[in-house]
Amino acid sequence: MSDGARYEQLVRDFCAAWADGDTAAIVDWFTADGIYHNIPVDPMVGHDEIAAMIDGFTAGLKVVEFKILTIASNGSTVFTERVDIFEKEDGGIVSLPVLGVFEFEGDKIAKWREYFDLGQFMAQVMPAE
Repeated sequence: MSDGARYEQLVRDFCAAWADGDTAAIVDWFTADGIYHNIPVDPMVGHDEIAAMIDGFTAGLKVVEFKILTIASNGSTVFTERVDIFEKEDGGIVSLPVLGVFEFEGDKIAKWREYFDLGQFMAQVMPAE
């Protein structure tokens, strides 16, 4: 397996792990000083901050699937075009188009940047008036 294919598989496995809802397992994918940056907000650095971001961002939501539409790699950097699908407590579905960039050190994520429209996400998450 080429390096690119190996890193792409790691990203596929990481994205699939979100459906388990286990924040600690997700955080374990990162290096100790890993960076998770949802571009509309400030970056989170290290396991504690990343866990807090995940718990806050997914509060009241269950991850159904991080559906990868396109994946490409350049060395240890992997790009994904995805639709992240969440289920709200009332059964409603949140569907968020995302571009993700993952940078690896070994088999751990050193940097993860997510590009999406926060307004689009919030409009789907907030209760209807």
